[in-house]
Amino acid sequence: MSGRPIDVRGRSVWLIEDGDGAPLVYLHGLADLHGASAEPLAFHRCLARDFRLIAPAHPGCSQSDEDETTESVEDLIFHYLEVLDTLGLDRFHLAGADMGGWIAAEIAVRHPGRIIRLALVGATGLFVPGEPIADLFWESHPADGVSLAGLRALLFGDPDHAVARDLFPDGRGEVEQELLRYRTFRLASRIGFNPPYLHHRKLRDRLPRYCGPALVVHGADDRLVPRSHAEAYGSGFPSARLEIIPDAGHSPHLEQPERTARLLADFLRAGP
Repeated sequence: MSGRPIDVRGRSVWLIEDGDGAPLVYLHGLADLHGASAEPLAFHRCLARDFRLIAPAHPGCSQSDEDETTESVEDLIFHYLEVLDTLGLDRFHLAGADMGGWIAAEIAVRHPGRIIRLALVGATGLFVPGEPIADLFWESHPADGVSLAGLRALLFGDPDHAVARDLFPDGRGEVEQELLRYRTFRLASRIGFNPPYLHHRKLRDRLPRYCGPALVVHGADDRLVPRSHAEAYGSGFPSARLEIIPDAGHSPHLEQPERTARLLADFLRAGP
């Protein structure tokens, strides 16, 4: 997969793109391409076999320019509308993981006519009374200055999974990897550091605005986002299907990449 910068109204946005076929815009999360890895992972490579995968890095993440005006998820929505216009994408599949799923859902309810099919993986974004998203920001600080076991436990079903330890190692990792994670958590704090975290109270009532096909994927052992949030997305979209991935936590796309990618690909190929 190749990376390149694109100019969006004077700001540089880093974009990784590969594959042929229908365009699939992928918005990343924390344990993800651009979030904790500079290179595409197995999940992204699988998707690129069937689609033209277009994966931009959020403002201030990876090699994308910082945007000091970003103060809310609303600002990110307008940013991505400008990205899509720059790329000349009028109709496309849209997928996102974690906070990327949140952003994807916000775009879909505002501009449903542009989305062919929508897929969310472990999406944050909703307010569910009595079922808050866990405190990701507390766990982002290494225990005793060394261990990220608590963070891995939120992001993965098995905190000792090889991918979990590779992306979130104990101790001090490579500087480039540390910066990737720092930049992504900083953006997450800009839009979601308001307990209960990573949510927009108005989004749930707006979900019926997107009537197109939607797939909601959730790990059975997700300790960051309660299953009730996935169920709320599934019941909120009029034409949604909920899929629970067993033996996976918050990051089924990393813990079971081929299974999750196949699930998305089969759904997205099903037609308009």
